[in-house]
Amino acid sequence: MKQVAPLRYDVIFKKAFTHPDLFTALVKDFVGIQLEIDEVEHDKAFVSSVGNVATKLFAEDPKNQVIVEIQHAHDSDNYERFVYSQCSAMVKTIASSGIYKFPVTLITLVFFTKKKNLSPDSGIIVHDFGPRNFVTGELLTDIYPHKHKLFFVFTNDSTHEKTPKPYREWMQAIHDSLDKQVDEAKYTNPSIQALFEVIEKDKITPEERARMKEEHNQEEAETRGFKEGEEKGWKEGIKETARNLKANGKLTEEEIASITGLTLEIVKAL
Repeated sequence: MKQVAPLRYDVIFKKAFTHPDLFTALVKDFVGIQLEIDEVEHDKAFVSSVGNVATKLFAEDPKNQVIVEIQHAHDSDNYERFVYSQCSAMVKTIASSGIYKFPVTLITLVFFTKKKNLSPDSGIIVHDFGPRNFVTGELLTDIYPHKHKLFFVFTNDSTHEKTPKPYREWMQAIHDSLDKQVDEAKYTNPSIQALFEVIEKDKITPEERARMKEEHNQEEAETRGFKEGEEKGWKEGIKETARNLKANGKLTEEEIASITGLTLEIVKAL
């Protein structure tokens, strides 16, 4: 077993996939294209007519632009946010070309390390932006050659037999890293072996450890705030029910307190 840093942390994910070889290997297995790149940018911002969008990892060659993100079940991140990001980045490519024609194909890969999968048949959902024949569903590549795609990859759901093995290995590798140790013997992909070498525990710098701790504390604060908000909303709902029961006039304050679980003093004060 190898001791590793969890890929759920943004700082560790960037440490791994800012390596062009690892980035291109991941993209090739998921998308089927061989990027020709020398570097991977991180925290790139797109400024377009519909708003600003920040991405985690970004690389491009003459034919393709690829965005890769990882999310550890932040409740504020939802399907629509990533569709918006994809569309904004697509608009940016058109704006830079000067005409209403996409000069490159835009691919976005979003890896969720905890969020519940929305599909029962695989751990991957694809939003396809290509035009299709209404009757046959055939993709019309002749008139629209760019196959823009947005992938949602749920790494905690990597056991579906219908999911191709190259996809499953990457998903399992990311998921396995979450408990800080991996069994290298389970993996045949040499790029995944290289990934484990990069994120090996002993190779994490003090600065990266500090950033991991900051991310962990931020996640805990967000979770705590969400739970506190839920609890506050629930209590306000109970009070509103008590108010309605008092207004109805059919129950005594003592009965309302018994039904709602509120104290008699709170019911009297409403």
